[in-house]
Amino acid sequence: MAPTSDPGIDASSAPADPVSGHTVDQSEGRLLGLTWSHLLNDGAANYLPGVLPAVLVAVHEPVRMAGALVAALIIGQALQPAVGWVADRIGGRSMIAVGLGLSSLGGGLLGTAHSVGPLVVLLLAIGVGSALFHPQALAAVRSMVQGRKGLMTSVFLVGGELGRGIWPTIASLVATHFGLGALWVMAVPGLVTVGLVYRWAPKLPPRPRTGSAIRWSEHARPMALLIAYRGPRALTTYGLATFIPILWHLRGESLVTGATVITTMITVGVVGNLSGGHLADRLGRRTVLVTSALATAALILPVVYLRGAVVWVAAGLLGMALFLTASTTVLIGQDIFPENRSMGSGIALGFANGLGALLVLVVGLFVHGTDVVTVFWVLAALSLATVIPALAFPRRLMR
Repeated sequence: MAPTSDPGIDASSAPADPVSGHTVDQSEGRLLGLTWSHLLNDGAANYLPGVLPAVLVAVHEPVRMAGALVAALIIGQALQPAVGWVADRIGGRSMIAVGLGLSSLGGGLLGTAHSVGPLVVLLLAIGVGSALFHPQALAAVRSMVQGRKGLMTSVFLVGGELGRGIWPTIASLVATHFGLGALWVMAVPGLVTVGLVYRWAPKLPPRPRTGSAIRWSEHARPMALLIAYRGPRALTTYGLATFIPILWHLRGESLVTGATVITTMITVGVVGNLSGGHLADRLGRRTVLVTSALATAALILPVVYLRGAVVWVAAGLLGMALFLTASTTVLIGQDIFPENRSMGSGIALGFANGLGALLVLVVGLFVHGTDVVTVFWVLAALSLATVIPALAFPRRLMR
């Protein structure tokens, strides 16, 4: 893709990115565009927890179904490794646009479902859209950045975190004031942005079929360690997003109040994301992985048991701890599979999120009647356990 001209930039003096061919300034602008697309995709694909209590009432299902619905939403992301393999084969950027469109459309239609069957179909479609979006988008971002890969990848991932954080509260406000049927407005920004993806994303070259074969025997152990670390982390993220609003609803609080706890956790988590990318570049990846696991385990229960304004403080700190490893695990996945970086990204995010979805379903079985507190004890214990795979990663991946 040839670089576009910009009268405000002296293209002859600005260094060009070796892959995309764009100048550094142009690449930074496109990175921000992709970050915005990530915000919209992940917002549409993850606002369900903010309205989940109302959705359960609308489809006449008990609290126990919360885990199953969130699992249906996330399970499609397990397709990301396969999507990443295809994305690297075909190149281009079409999967980014198609994924954003499908996630946005599915999210906009959630309020039209009045029974479990149609609702699950929409949730599965959203998950597939998100699976299409992420691998190629992450590979595009990596192709655009020079140096500081941890920090620049964090910038892109911040978009997703902001979407996941802000959209539940916006959705809860829409549902509270206008009803679930008005959730169609959540689709508008994403659908409008789909066409702009072709301006922002570099057109990736297809990987030749004669390229290096994936060395599965060499990658099996580090891949297993990555899944062992990221799977429980995904469970923790989605488990908190699912059951914190349910907990507040059972305590008699409003839909919006419960959603704001999630919004605080995820949006303040942006600080952890950016800090984690920077710290990994400076101190090494293992330090960030272990610190995040320990801090997350320590902060989950205070969010459950504290009362008053301090809950939002604890939620913000928990979000920082939880997202400290976001860019680090993506880069580890890409480094495990240098022959197919999109697939590596898909394993670090999508497959791990799919595993987390199944575990959310399992953890939801611990809910008996109106008692959801047990879930948070399980999440804290699993977060602590992820220290083990963090310490076991090969040194070559921890640089």
